[in-house]
Amino acid sequence: MRNWWGSLDRWQQWAVLIPVVVLIYLLPVLNPPLLTTEPGTNFQITLFNAARIALIAIGLNIVVGQAGLLDLGYVGFFAVGAYTTAVLSSPDSFLNSQYPWLICVPAAMFVTAVSGLILGAPTLRLRGDYLAIVTLGFGEIVRLLADNLDPLRGQRGFAAIPGPEVTRADGSQIFTATNGTPWYWLTITVIIIVLMLVGNLERSRVGRAWVAIREDEDAAEAMGVPTFRFKLWAFAMGATIGGLSGSIYAGQVGFINSQGFDVVTSILFLAAVVLGGSGNKVGVILGAFIIVYIPDRFQVIAEYRFLIFGLAIIVLMIFRPQGLLGARQRLLTYGRRAYQRLIGKGEQISSESALGKHQEGVVR
Repeated sequence: MRNWWGSLDRWQQWAVLIPVVVLIYLLPVLNPPLLTTEPGTNFQITLFNAARIALIAIGLNIVVGQAGLLDLGYVGFFAVGAYTTAVLSSPDSFLNSQYPWLICVPAAMFVTAVSGLILGAPTLRLRGDYLAIVTLGFGEIVRLLADNLDPLRGQRGFAAIPGPEVTRADGSQIFTATNGTPWYWLTITVIIIVLMLVGNLERSRVGRAWVAIREDEDAAEAMGVPTFRFKLWAFAMGATIGGLSGSIYAGQVGFINSQGFDVVTSILFLAAVVLGGSGNKVGVILGAFIIVYIPDRFQVIAEYRFLIFGLAIIVLMIFRPQGLLGARQRLLTYGRRAYQRLIGKGEQISSESALGKHQEGVVR
């Protein structure tokens, strides 16, 4: 499938993409009998939640999939975006400002970008498990601050958070908490815009630097890549998208409190990236859809979703460690093709694993 897609011209790819995008937009209207989650769960709300988690996964994929930084506290950026929107727009806010939602969105993106820079500046010199522990702590710090600081109202939360002020001819609001279709369309439009921006960024010098850092940070730094600066950019850009998704979430539900931003939620965000394929934008969208759709589609297994996702990740680690649509295998495939064209013969790749060679040496 990937080879077929790569063989198409640009106009042919657009000829295939446009009908697919139209079909995606029409899903809440068509409500296909085989895909619908009703009567157990509202299908339009399920689609919106899948699109919202997909947007979060795209932002987390920049940090984890592109730059290779393990972030276990991404829910903290999501919470910062949601709380910024609530503080600026809710009548329960201590600011008494009640700004429109469209003004709160860029403000939430800016605040989360700054929080990403503040978190990344002292911590991105760490690597691996140490960085994961620090980011996990950041997510918990944000939740605890929201739970204990009186201006953030803890479990009381913020109510009456407005959404986009768009009305029908009769004066009724289009964007409501019970109607998921306009929110789904809005989120899909935002995802398309973000995908275009992130795709152009990946093909630029910044994207190549991220891949170099992900594959071997020491080698990238030895080749002159300013690794700290590019990791900081990845953190800030990922945080910005997280803040955008948090703002959309706050506007849709109309109420937030400290209980919706725990570690389990952050792990689900990371599971979407791992299941779909770290480093692949389409893969993480697929992973987000699986994370949201399966529990809503099969209500019987909804309470066991964490067990099922854990087993699925274990199976993927064994049989397909790159995820359902991983990027690493694609890069290796293209590298081998280039090697064959340059040298004129295939690259000799040993079928023996490093563990097998070690065991053979021990036996001898």
